[in-house]
Amino acid sequence: MKFSASIVVVTGGTRGIGRAMSLAFASHGAQVFAAYLSNDAAATHLVAEAADLPGTIVAIKGDVSTTEGAQKLISAASQESGYIDVLVNNAGIVKDGFLAMMADDDWDAVIRTNLYPLFHCCKWGVRKMLARRRGSIITISSISGISGAAGQTNYAASKGAAISFTKSLARELGPMGIRVNAVAAGLINTEMTEGLKQDIVDRIVKNSALGRIGTPQEVADAVLFLASERASYITGQSLIVDGGVV
Repeated sequence: MKFSASIVVVTGGTRGIGRAMSLAFASHGAQVFAAYLSNDAAATHLVAEAADLPGTIVAIKGDVSTTEGAQKLISAASQESGYIDVLVNNAGIVKDGFLAMMADDDWDAVIRTNLYPLFHCCKWGVRKMLARRRGSIITISSISGISGAAGQTNYAASKGAAISFTKSLARELGPMGIRVNAVAAGLINTEMTEGLKQDIVDRIVKNSALGRIGTPQEVADAVLFLASERASYITGQSLIVDGGVV
């Protein structure tokens, strides 16, 4: 899986799964443009980590849930080459709570953060793929979007929508040689999941076939496969990376 000179865009690309993906692509020679919203320290650290890698990482600050932020990101990534090869939609948050007690702001924040970047970044990113009739779009979804999860109606709705979005866009872009897939991740050891109660973690682990939680690198490896030519006949799919929970 070689990505030498490939232009790769990763939203939410400086922490957690996004950080692992950015480093993985750069390790295989890609020019990575990692978008982030506010954590300058994490972005600076990531860029420094990539200094000795075959590829490069450029951190781009902005709000990709807006058309202006997404357009700025895609324009920066394609400025020199005029195109991008891979777009990874990873920006997302969780604000769990039972529906009857869920604040309107928590619903709105999850839907906006998890879905709006998907629309805006794909809209502008596709335009940088069409001329060459090639490219790969990968969205990080969740098993919550497949099987649901109590206390995650907002998150599950956004991730389920992301899977449907993936299937529809794959049909639109297939004739143009652009592949669109998703990775439905299970419980992964990141900052986002560190706040989970131990009994919840234990229950998920007990219900998994492998008996453990996953690592960001394991998700990154799945994304690299889907982005590579080794997955040239795969589109419209949701690859479940969950240790056998679903």
